[in-house]
Amino acid sequence: MTSSVWQVSNQVPVLAEYDAFAADPVLPSIVAAFGADWAKERLHEAGRTVGSARVQELAYLANRYTPELRAFDRFGNRIDEIAFHPAWHELMGLAIGQETHALAWNRPEPGAQVARAMLQYLWYGTEPGICCPINMTYAAVPVLKQDPLLWEQWGSLVTSNRYDPRQGPAHLKTGATVGTAMTETQGGSDLRQTQTYAEHNGDGTWSLHGRKWFFSVPHSDVFLTLARTGEAISCFVVPGWLPDGARNGVAIQRLKEKVGNCSSASSEVEFRGAIGHLIGEQGRGIRTGLSMNHNSRLDIAAASAGLMRMAVSLAAHHARHRRAFQKALIDQPIMQNVLADLALEAEAAAWLAFRLFAALDRQEESASERLLARVGAPIAKYWITRRAPALVAEALECHGGNGFIEENPMARLYREAPLNAIWEGSGNVICLDVLRSLAREAGAVDVLRAELMAAAGGDRRYDAALKRLEDELPEMMRNEGQARRLTEWLALMLQASLLLRFAPPAVADAFIVTRLGDGWSGQFGDLPPAVDAAALARRAVPAVS
Repeated sequence: MTSSVWQVSNQVPVLAEYDAFAADPVLPSIVAAFGADWAKERLHEAGRTVGSARVQELAYLANRYTPELRAFDRFGNRIDEIAFHPAWHELMGLAIGQETHALAWNRPEPGAQVARAMLQYLWYGTEPGICCPINMTYAAVPVLKQDPLLWEQWGSLVTSNRYDPRQGPAHLKTGATVGTAMTETQGGSDLRQTQTYAEHNGDGTWSLHGRKWFFSVPHSDVFLTLARTGEAISCFVVPGWLPDGARNGVAIQRLKEKVGNCSSASSEVEFRGAIGHLIGEQGRGIRTGLSMNHNSRLDIAAASAGLMRMAVSLAAHHARHRRAFQKALIDQPIMQNVLADLALEAEAAAWLAFRLFAALDRQEESASERLLARVGAPIAKYWITRRAPALVAEALECHGGNGFIEENPMARLYREAPLNAIWEGSGNVICLDVLRSLAREAGAVDVLRAELMAAAGGDRRYDAALKRLEDELPEMMRNEGQARRLTEWLALMLQASLLLRFAPPAVADAFIVTRLGDGWSGQFGDLPPAVDAAALARRAVPAVS
């Protein structure tokens, strides 16, 4: 009997060593439409970085070997340090080196917010765990700028493109990251229930005492937190370390064992006299602390869109190379329908997120753009993060069992996908914010109407849906129980408007006939026969040379 040598066949090559920015025809179109063409060289560089085999391996390692808390040194001294795998630090250095956290602040020119968000979009699809400190550092800049002395101390560090992994005082650092510690056990999203309190020290500083249930990135160099000053709640900027090198009264109780986002450290902490600096008006801390949520929520919308795009790219790449029943999967009509539908969802998400970043770019010159960014941020945050888990699950299924193993990046995307719907406000909180902004922000409804009217006349089905929205909007705004339905409808209409204005006609048509048509189930693979699903599916395959 002769022995047989079994050959591995019909397996898909790894999607690596490609430019993730150039490989997607949607992304260059977005930066061109919203005035960020000047950043294309940097975006191509980022695309090549995140598309490299090296970065993909680093992402795997950073999640395989997760952070560890070192509460004490070997002599029993409390040190409250966090140890990361070297892969984490290398990834942070690459992303910060490309100014993923600070390009918009370092290059304040037209399209800068769009360009920086595109960097976040590209990185998030590759390794979401490092994007938590990057997002918070980016979003905290406008808050820190409210205090000239604090900005003088921290401004150059938090906008530096030099990542410094050392955990120590500011004067020894070449770059710094920002964290937040807002929620507590008894309150969650209701920050009015904050029990942490602050005592004035008489020298302009305060000592904070209390417990925080979620402290994102507790190894940050500086963080924002809330504490009571008397009966009211104020916002504080707290350095992670004191000038003498000692930990600043922050005792890490444990690291959270999360479903996803495993490479990043989240924790429960106690403040034991942590020295902080009041920022903003005393007693108006929730308003001050939440002022960074505007930028953060938009960033989360773009990040989830990037996660969706990566999932679609991996699924389309797999379908192109994998064969079943004598055909490539991408030639199977039912798979074409699924892939085309996934691609529509991802493209619509990207256009919505980046349109709002374009509004952020223009907010200083245009009150209407500022208001559009304000009311649009929770709409985009809610809908894109809501659709991401369903899309990623379907994209994983396109791989069959190969998608459900940890060595496949789809597993990491799958575990990550639900997080952003919770982070910076879960669905109900976000939809209530939409209601509040429509009711309280003068002109908010008119600004949304003007944005939607920009596509009027381009498609009769869109026009009919716009008329229905106009008719039902007043009643939905009065009914809190309809907040999710209203937010979803606004998101779909904004996406349809943008696709009509900027995307190929076939994309806009397929989106409108399903998302704005009667009987849409919300499931993927439900495109009608008139849609050229084969063409849309092949358009989703990354253009890898």
